[in-house]
Amino acid sequence: MIIGLTGSIASGKSTVANMLREKGYPIVDADVIAREVVEPGSPLLNEIQNVFGDEVIQEDGSLNREKLGSVVFSDETKRRQLNELMHPAIRGEMVRQKEQYVEQGFKTVIMDIPLLFESKLQSYVEKILVVSVTKQLQKERLIARNELSETEADARIASQLDLKIKEQGADAVIHNDGTIEETKRQLIKILESWQAQPV
Repeated sequence: MIIGLTGSIASGKSTVANMLREKGYPIVDADVIAREVVEPGSPLLNEIQNVFGDEVIQEDGSLNREKLGSVVFSDETKRRQLNELMHPAIRGEMVRQKEQYVEQGFKTVIMDIPLLFESKLQSYVEKILVVSVTKQLQKERLIARNELSETEADARIASQLDLKIKEQGADAVIHNDGTIEETKRQLIKILESWQAQPV
């Protein structure tokens, strides 16, 4: 079974991913892959430099994420341009890793895809698990974690699909507003109901 794990910024998706990892589930992590495909010297990083200019490259030749983020967060066209460069490379590597795990004999593979709905990747997975929180808690966590102003936090949250809409597209939802233990209990219950064993 291929499970798509998703949520929104500061919803606690990474916490759930770590719980799954501890239970022995293999995880294909779209965020990690997104970093790997733009390592210094990669063809993709060269393309990004050509499109967005030298200012998005650090002195050591790596991608300046802060700079690139500030360019694309406020400009929908530029964000789309970046996505058109990044997505094919990320998707190809995600599929490769997933197939590798299946070949190794894992019965359940978790694909951790933050923008699963935004990128319309539902067809990549068989079940969708959404980690959700109230908007207020999401905002508080984001401000605390990333040291953002309220306006910056609102802009980041608004750049993603509303969690309520994601919940509607989910096969199961974990409400991550309580304790870690409560979150873990919900996760175990869902995995049992899906009969999703790692091996």
